[in-house]
Amino acid sequence: MSLNKEYASPVKNQNSFLVLLMTVKLETMDCTIYECSLGVALVLMLFFAVYFLTAKTPDRPIFANYVRSRRIMGVALLVLSVNYAVHLFFGLRFSRPGAAILMNLSTYFLSYWLFSSALTALLDRFYLTRQRFLRHVIYWLAFTAISGSILRLVPKGAWQYAGLFLMASWLLAYGVWLARRLIQTYRRAVSLFDDTHSEHIAAYIRWMSIFTWWAVVYGISCGLLTFLPERYVFLWVLSSVPFYIYLYCSYMNYLLFYERVESILEQETPEIIGGG
Repeated sequence: MSLNKEYASPVKNQNSFLVLLMTVKLETMDCTIYECSLGVALVLMLFFAVYFLTAKTPDRPIFANYVRSRRIMGVALLVLSVNYAVHLFFGLRFSRPGAAILMNLSTYFLSYWLFSSALTALLDRFYLTRQRFLRHVIYWLAFTAISGSILRLVPKGAWQYAGLFLMASWLLAYGVWLARRLIQTYRRAVSLFDDTHSEHIAAYIRWMSIFTWWAVVYGISCGLLTFLPERYVFLWVLSSVPFYIYLYCSYMNYLLFYERVESILEQETPEIIGGG
């Protein structure tokens, strides 16, 4: 009996060591995939953001609205790049998960407004006003302040989870509200272009149709994916890569026939759509 115990103890210790080693390897692999995913997405977003902010366009007044939309989109990509950089270089999700959730919620709230305003401005050049811009900035500051208060003042546990769920619901509702405004503007533009029978307009409508719905679905889902388990976060990060590539290609292609589209929009009296 004593011999069996002596042999059993080293075997048990060896098995425990192997389990611990495999756990460490899996966690390291997950962390490495996560960091590589962030690195790939960050490089692409920084390139696209700098291009959108600095690339030249024909020096003609008709391109002013396109340039404004593209620069707003560039700022949105810079905001997301800062978020990704903080996660990549400081590992906030692993060291301070509460702060990571707050940063993600605040970043997505601001990005929702920037993305939707950039796309809506392509279809309605009168949409962006100083008053509307300031109003949405106040919404963002209020959302961030309340989210931060929940994380700092509400005790950890069920009440804090309920508060975070409430803020995520607020973010989701805000995204749906902006998406509704964008889709309404898009549908109005489609009905406006139905009588043109132009290949350029048809190509524009295809792009806006694909990208509008992609942006709506992906943008709203980002708020929910903030709470993904750590093991699957890299899938969410990688899913952003084709989205931003398509965004870049769409803006590049749109420039080719922008004058034709904008000239048709300028000929029509702007139709005010509620909301936003």
